[in-house]
Amino acid sequence: MFINKTKDGRNNICGIFVAYYRKQMGISQRELADKLQINGLDIDKNAIQRIESGQRFVTDIEIIKLSNVLNVSFQELLNCNEK
Repeated sequence: MFINKTKDGRNNICGIFVAYYRKQMGISQRELADKLQINGLDIDKNAIQRIESGQRFVTDIEIIKLSNVLNVSFQELLNCNEK
């Protein structure tokens, strides 16, 4: 049977890295959501919190927008080596 979760029960791989790079930029979850909205992604602070905590699945479109706003490659967001 196929399971859509990481070994530690998260619904995404990138959430840990989104939180890491957001903190490196020194911005809040709300500020990240605002920057994503300016870049055409309809997302709010609660969705960012759920992504970072691994509760929410992330689409490929969202991965690209996140990588652009966080100024990292999408490969860095999908890296399996935790920071």
